Amino acid sequence: MPEPRSPRLAVLIDADNASAKIVDGLFEEIAKIGEASVRRIYGDFANARSKAWIDVLARHAIIPQQQFAYTTGKNASDITLVIDAMDLLHSGRFDGFCLVSSDSDFTRLASRIREQGIDVFGFGEQKTPESFRQACRRFIYTENLAPSVVSNGADAAQAVSSLRPPSAAIPIIKRVIAEMETEDGWILLNVVGKQLANLASDFDPRTFGFKKLGDLVKKTNAFEVDHAEGRPFRIRLKAAPTKSSVKPAT
Repeated sequence: MPEPRSPRLAVLIDADNASAKIVDGLFEEIAKIGEASVRRIYGDFANARSKAWIDVLARHAIIPQQQFAYTTGKNASDITLVIDAMDLLHSGRFDGFCLVSSDSDFTRLASRIREQGIDVFGFGEQKTPESFRQACRRFIYTENLAPSVVSNGADAAQAVSSLRPPSAAIPIIKRVIAEMETEDGWILLNVVGKQLANLASDFDPRTFGFKKLGDLVKKTNAFEVDHAEGRPFRIRLKAAPTKSSVKPAT
């Protein structure tokens, strides 16, 4: 029996709203989703700002779609990207689209593709407007795709400053657990992870400085954890302290 084919993806990059520094991490992340069958980037590559992208195109087999900026304030690159996306969508050859941009102008495009029953995976900075993030099935922050070892001190400081404290993840994890009632309160961690992705397209443990959801949960110290050897990872809400367990003030 032949092995099942990986999902076929169309990767469309907005050069004006994405940094070439994340290109290696970008395609590593996309490889976890499926096969990047189409790889196109849109921008004015005659502009010096796009030089960084020109240097990495061949390494990742990205096809540049040149759009000269004939008129100030008119983004021909965005229009071309949308036209190509619709052509690719109606070809019926793709299982998903990866839109790489922090521009909310692509919100309607993402919604339209999903209306067709095709998954959309967004990649952009944390400043990306919520409308675009929530229009995607999943949204991955490009800050999480930067190399783990950063030689430039300024880049390293920026990467650290973009991290959110683990405590910021507590409310949404509690919300998921509360919505998934069980007899004893224990819920499998992988089930929690799937529901988190459904509830918030941009939820990612890496945003809080952890590669794994389990490590993030432990660090919050807000949940009971059952991770005994040979058993699946489970979590539940910590029980509220009873009056008898509260020590009187002295």
